Amino acid sequence: MIRLLMLAFLSMLAFKGFVFAQSGPVFSDTGPEAEEYGASKGYPVPPFEYPPGLRQDFMVGTYSHFDKVHPMRTVPKPATPSVLKRATEEIVPVYHYDGRQKTIGDYLNTHPVTGLLIARGDTILFEHYRYARSDQDRLLSNSMAKTITALLVGIAISEGGIRSIDDTAATYVPELSGTEYGATPLRALLRMSSGVAFREQTYQPDDDIIKLHKALLGKDAVGAIAALRQFNTRDAPPNTRIAYASSETEVLGLVVSRAVHMPLADYLAVRIWQKLGAESDAAWAIDPTGQEVAYCCFIATLRDWARLGLMLANDGEWNGQQIVPRQWLLDATTVSPDSYLRNTVAQSWGYGYQVVILPGERRMFLLLGISGQGLFVDPESKLIMVQTAVRKLPVGDPKSPEAMALWYAVVAQYGHR
Repeated sequence: MIRLLMLAFLSMLAFKGFVFAQSGPVFSDTGPEAEEYGASKGYPVPPFEYPPGLRQDFMVGTYSHFDKVHPMRTVPKPATPSVLKRATEEIVPVYHYDGRQKTIGDYLNTHPVTGLLIARGDTILFEHYRYARSDQDRLLSNSMAKTITALLVGIAISEGGIRSIDDTAATYVPELSGTEYGATPLRALLRMSSGVAFREQTYQPDDDIIKLHKALLGKDAVGAIAALRQFNTRDAPPNTRIAYASSETEVLGLVVSRAVHMPLADYLAVRIWQKLGAESDAAWAIDPTGQEVAYCCFIATLRDWARLGLMLANDGEWNGQQIVPRQWLLDATTVSPDSYLRNTVAQSWGYGYQVVILPGERRMFLLLGISGQGLFVDPESKLIMVQTAVRKLPVGDPKSPEAMALWYAVVAQYGHR
């Protein structure tokens, strides 16, 4: 009876936002602006997605049950998951931001985070869920999926399906012959530097990203080839300047699936997901032609996102296997200071192969998605932090830099082995 009363008391503290050390996942039914996010309605899932201005009361439901909104192809888990250990007590990092010292509890109480997990090596140090989400929910990636697509490019090259990243896209996707994207080398597509005009800035209806998204997942969707043919004006030569464009990842997804003669989800399953020892099936949204939407719309549990991050932190090795070629990952996550691939998101940040490279001499990188999705990786310490969130603004949220402050504090305090 005493134990039950103590558990009830701890649950009440967690609900009210108190921070305390314990072992195991922590769950809360609430979060910042919980009522506006649909708490009293059970965080509902809409009958169809509303891009780009998804109603706030539908965001939590959509971002954790995307498979109820769009058709998806399953990425099956293996028979046996890999083991993730758990620290005896969860960490309680502190960080400085906005002129004062804060705790990770302060962060959760002021940011619309659905899940936050920190791990090092093979050990979970912190795992919290908000807005009634659980460790069984498969949480949406948004553009974190771009890095997964680039990993598959690297594996396809190692297996000979793709001969060279200096080949053009039309080499593998003949339907793109005669188009600017078809004439673009894969290297430029990997680096978001095709030179093809594509606007992806505000995620408002006049942005090209919304036209592309509707052409793939809208009610009158036409599929990837037809969708990409909308964008056929070149502004610059390939490999000369960065211009973030989800369309470039979509081209890469087509290249991989054609080169390996199987759907992206199936290739991901046998080459990465099952080798990771994922504990749950994942899924990837598909367009009307059955092609995966390569730039987004992949769903997985938070611990499986962590497994992916820990594999990346180990330069492609996990569960006793080299899953992604080590040299590919080094090339993908390293940019020289004088390269045009620097100065992307902010001064001195970089862009690799569909991945953001963080500033500083220490090699750290970030899988980044709109509305607050992020998977931070520090190969030196084998430390990762994965966050899923429901920020109302797709990009440009004034609070979003606080995640970086938290991450750098976590590395400083726990980035040792």
